[in-house]
Amino acid sequence: MLTTNYIKCMELMQSMGYDYLDHEADIGITAWGSNLEEAFIDGAKAMFNVMVDIKDIRPKKRIEINCSALDLPALFVEWLNELLTQKDLNDMLFSKFEIEYINKEQNGYSLKGYAIGEDIDIEKQDIKTEVKAATYSGLRYETKDGKHIIQCVLDI
Repeated sequence: MLTTNYIKCMELMQSMGYDYLDHEADIGITAWGSNLEEAFIDGAKAMFNVMVDIKDIRPKKRIEINCSALDLPALFVEWLNELLTQKDLNDMLFSKFEIEYINKEQNGYSLKGYAIGEDIDIEKQDIKTEVKAATYSGLRYETKDGKHIIQCVLDI
């Protein structure tokens, strides 16, 4: 059964580069873009939009994000989890994301990017639900028709 938040998110996100997957206990996300960076950025937007309406988060502070992994799908999970870590460490919510680079290294991939947002203020922000982690469940990455498509399940 689809939750009200899920249905609202689906309606709001039809024109963006991400979507939500039906999942029994958690929330699955699929993100896409014309390049890998766009797909990762839209995945971050999808995750934070599960937690709060990101259009209400102002871009006041910029936090650097660094992560690495053995392959691109794992890098996506690491990116999302590092964003959640920085959210908790800095007591912030993010609405904009930038990726400076995704590099292929000798032992995998590395990413340097930024999360931009503001301090959490429950008086003015409508917090929907808490995302505990991005998981390897349902993790998939492919390129199709010139688009990079990546998905995973968020533990809520």
